[in-house]
Amino acid sequence: MSDILNADLAVAPAATPARSLRALARLLAYPDATQREHLDDLAQALRDERWLSADRQAGLARLVSQLQHSDPYEVESDYVELFDRGRATSLHLFEHVHGDSRDRGQAMVDLIRTYEEAGLHLHPDQGGELPDYLPLVLEFVSTLDGPAARDFTGEFAHILNALYAALLKRRSLYAHIPAAVLELMAQAIEPTEVTEDEALDDAWQEPDAFGGCSSRGQQRPDVPQPIHIVRKQAAAPQRGASA
Repeated sequence: MSDILNADLAVAPAATPARSLRALARLLAYPDATQREHLDDLAQALRDERWLSADRQAGLARLVSQLQHSDPYEVESDYVELFDRGRATSLHLFEHVHGDSRDRGQAMVDLIRTYEEAGLHLHPDQGGELPDYLPLVLEFVSTLDGPAARDFTGEFAHILNALYAALLKRRSLYAHIPAAVLELMAQAIEPTEVTEDEALDDAWQEPDAFGGCSSRGQQRPDVPQPIHIVRKQAAAPQRGASA
């Protein structure tokens, strides 16, 4: 499987679970046929490095098994439904913090600069993925030495905890991935309260043509409509006009 970052990631830095981080990054990516072909290799990499607890390994093994034995179409469809249809489970970190505000653009620029200062560049063949895409961020973390990796991950640990909580609420085995990252980086696993998103279909749905818009401030046709009669002010005579 190709790396998202255009760099030589073969050598793991000291005291960093680089292989585990890269395996988690790929396990969190879109579950296409290429990814599914390498699920056994990803699971083996996580076992070989032995950084994760037995419970976390077991949870990740259940996720791998689910991806392997479920219908491929359903796996891909469920992934899109889970990660691409709401902010709470978005894999783009800055969406959790900045939403669609202008601050997100500047944060992107700063993150790209961080990558480039480390000698890494976004791979041109990866479909233009945004720099705050979590699998990409995990690949970058895997290139750092131990203290730097923990410090960098600590800057977005609260987002990982929010993502973990949102996935737990949806009873998704994918919840084991952000939890595993927190565990690898010695960050506290503290799931936060989840604020439910408005479903995208509801957010963009137009009201019925003659159904009223009670949710948007207008009564429906079968509800009495208040009528307000306002007395019209007499127009003042224009200066210089004849009587």
